[in-house]
Amino acid sequence: MPQKMHSPGTDEKYMHRCLQIAKNGLGTTAPNPMVGAVIVCENKIIGEGYTSVYGGAHAEVNAINSVKYKSLLPKSTLYVTLEPCSHFGKTPPCADLILKHQIPTVVVGILDPNEQVAGRGIEKLKANGCIVVTGILAEACRKHHKRFLRFHEKKRPYLILKWAETQDGFIAPLKEKRTDNPAPVWISNERSRQLTHQWRSEEQAILIGTNTVLQDNPKLNVRHWTGTDPIRIIIDRDTRLQGNLHVLDKSIPTMLFTSEKNHQKPVDGIDIYRIDFSKEIIPQLCAVAHTQNVNSILIEGGAKTIQTFIDSGFWDEARVFVGASFFQDGMKAPTFNGDLQSTIKVGSDTLNTYYND
Repeated sequence: MPQKMHSPGTDEKYMHRCLQIAKNGLGTTAPNPMVGAVIVCENKIIGEGYTSVYGGAHAEVNAINSVKYKSLLPKSTLYVTLEPCSHFGKTPPCADLILKHQIPTVVVGILDPNEQVAGRGIEKLKANGCIVVTGILAEACRKHHKRFLRFHEKKRPYLILKWAETQDGFIAPLKEKRTDNPAPVWISNERSRQLTHQWRSEEQAILIGTNTVLQDNPKLNVRHWTGTDPIRIIIDRDTRLQGNLHVLDKSIPTMLFTSEKNHQKPVDGIDIYRIDFSKEIIPQLCAVAHTQNVNSILIEGGAKTIQTFIDSGFWDEARVFVGASFFQDGMKAPTFNGDLQSTIKVGSDTLNTYYND
């Protein structure tokens, strides 16, 4: 196969394009990573692809299939955000397909931490004569693949905290000021609520605690956006949730965590997981989620549940809406230390995004 020198500037240019198209898989590829791939021949893009819906073709396959003239592949370069796989899963190994089409050079953003790959894809390509360049836009690729990396490196889902608080720092009004009919008390505006539904479509699961269910009776679905409803995860230590609650309607796959000491009859059609509430519950919950291939969770409350995640140290992002209203008293918003990444206006609301570094 022909040897070819590579320009870092050129490699970064095409890796940027890989990252752009990879985002098209957000919310549909999990637990697989949302990979982007670009094929370049004589400084022209001749093929592109991103990961199909879970169970479908990987990015490299889609990129190769998109090339009209396959005769160009033996003199092309394949760019990809994540190391090509080398094992049989729901689809054959991408490394084998690259070799089959005699693509001489592969430029990779980051290595795949999955124990089934972990460098083996690159080794296979090199052993068969491929030139492999790694580490191109590695930091950007790690950020893009944050859910997949957290799942495989830390053996837990990527955890995103989300809440809305008033100008004076409250997340909910006093209980006695609420009506008997459970319904949300909105702090954020309509545009912010639509954005939240977009976020729901992007993550595999959404989590709340018992009190939020009893006070708000939320549906936890994607009704103000287009996409797949996330798996519902409910923490209900004492099985207080009964009756015609939306989260028990079985319209969406639901995981309910309760106490191992609780022997009440489980709700039909709901997956029940029993954990030890005398110990830290968040590591236990994350361990179960990992076994169920859940690689990201959006945690929407309430304040006690969110604070439990914060105090345990188990969180990666916090997305905090600050609305225009004042409550003067009520349930205080969670307290935490995080690295402020961005502040944007969403209509009358301010959205602050923090990372747990």
